[in-house]
Amino acid sequence: MLPAPATRHLFRFTAVQRRSVTSLFSNLVTRPTGRAIRSGVESQIAEMDGPAHAACLSILDFSQVRVLDYSCADEIVAKLLLRFSGEERPAEAFFVVLGVQEHHEEAIEAVLERHSLLLVARDDEGQVKLLGDAGPAHRAVWEALTRRGRARAHEVAGDTGLSEGAAEATLAALLGHRVATAHPDGTISPLSVLLDD
Repeated sequence: MLPAPATRHLFRFTAVQRRSVTSLFSNLVTRPTGRAIRSGVESQIAEMDGPAHAACLSILDFSQVRVLDYSCADEIVAKLLLRFSGEERPAEAFFVVLGVQEHHEEAIEAVLERHSLLLVARDDEGQVKLLGDAGPAHRAVWEALTRRGRARAHEVAGDTGLSEGAAEATLAALLGHRVATAHPDGTISPLSVLLDD
C-alpha cells in the first residue's frame, strides 16, 4: 500500500504545458534517449516564469510514440516523477501523460510499480486512468473522485463504502503522490480535471 506523505497540497496552477515527447523521437528506446527527453522537460520547467510557489501541469504526449521500452520509460516517466515529488524538488510540477496506448502502458506500469509511483494518464479515447502502484482502495477512491470531478472525504466514503477516515487517508495518499490536488474549500480533484481548464 502507498504511504501518505505529510506535505501541504494546496497549489495555484499558473500554467499548463503540453510537451510532446515525440518532437525528435518516435521510437523511445535506450537510456540516453530517455535522458535527453527528460532533460528537455526539466529545462522547460526551469525556464517557466510565474509567482513563487505556483504550480505547473506538464503534459507529456505519447500519441505518436510507436515504441517505448522499459529503460526509456524509467528515464522519462519515473525519474521525472521522482525528481518533482521529493522534498528537494526544484519546482511544483505535476505530470499527466496523454495518448497512452496499450503497448506504452506495460513499460510505464512496470517502472511506476518498481518505484512505488502513481501517474495520471489519458488515452486516445479520452479515458482517464490511474497507472502505477495502487491498491484496491486507492483505485476505488480514484474512480469515485474522477466520476465526481471534485469531492470531500465523506462524499468519497459514501461512493466507495470506505469509512470516512479510510477515505480521508486514501485521498491524502493520492495528494501525496501528486495525482490529485486540493482546493481552498476543502474539496479534492483528480489531476485530470486540469486538462479541461
